[in-house]
Amino acid sequence: MLALLVATALALPPGAPRFLVFTKTTVFRHDSIPVARRCMLDIAKRQGWSVTFTEDASWFSPHNLASFDGVVFALTTGDVLNDEQQNAMQAFIENGGGYLGIHAAADTEYDWPFYGKLVGAWFLKHPAIAEATVHVEDRKHPATSFLPETWKRRDEWYDYKSNPRGKVRVLATIDEKTYTGGLMGADHPIMWCQEIGKGRSFYTGFGHTSETYADELVVKMLTEALRWSVRAK
Repeated sequence: MLALLVATALALPPGAPRFLVFTKTTVFRHDSIPVARRCMLDIAKRQGWSVTFTEDASWFSPHNLASFDGVVFALTTGDVLNDEQQNAMQAFIENGGGYLGIHAAADTEYDWPFYGKLVGAWFLKHPAIAEATVHVEDRKHPATSFLPETWKRRDEWYDYKSNPRGKVRVLATIDEKTYTGGLMGADHPIMWCQEIGKGRSFYTGFGHTSETYADELVVKMLTEALRWSVRAK
């Protein structure tokens, strides 16, 4: 079981990015977590990067995080880090580390103000899985430059407790007129990025369904988001 596993790593050439993929959950657990891990592993293999998987929060120490360039919170939920681990994570980001949050990463660490800033917005609720239209409004970012301006996708569309626009660089929004149950109105960001200290943060609301990780455009988007987050070439 992954909860008992601690890490799996790939050999890497000199200078290749090193990522820690964290999938710990303390409340809801997504069935798509194994598929998301496989997606991250496949990306790393293709790119010649290193990837380590864990649900052991003790990896979040200054010593351990020094071995990585970026961290991925893939479908995490709830309170997953203690105070010391939070301090290590914050220092890692502010000193230049990268962060990629996938879907339920926004349903994580509600009592940690820095994490709220890092992820950009916390999860509020969601309607049933549905096909909806995504508008890619910023196609100058390397993770969105190849995406269609209008993109129909089936997923679980989160509403967030606040609209992050104005605090982050919004890359894409979801059109609430194309599905039932959205609560954020005409401006409903679903993907964004930002710089925090010397570090970078990228968040996507995609990722509830296992099928998401078989979508070639999503996989390419995740690849370029990872690359951007750690300033890799």
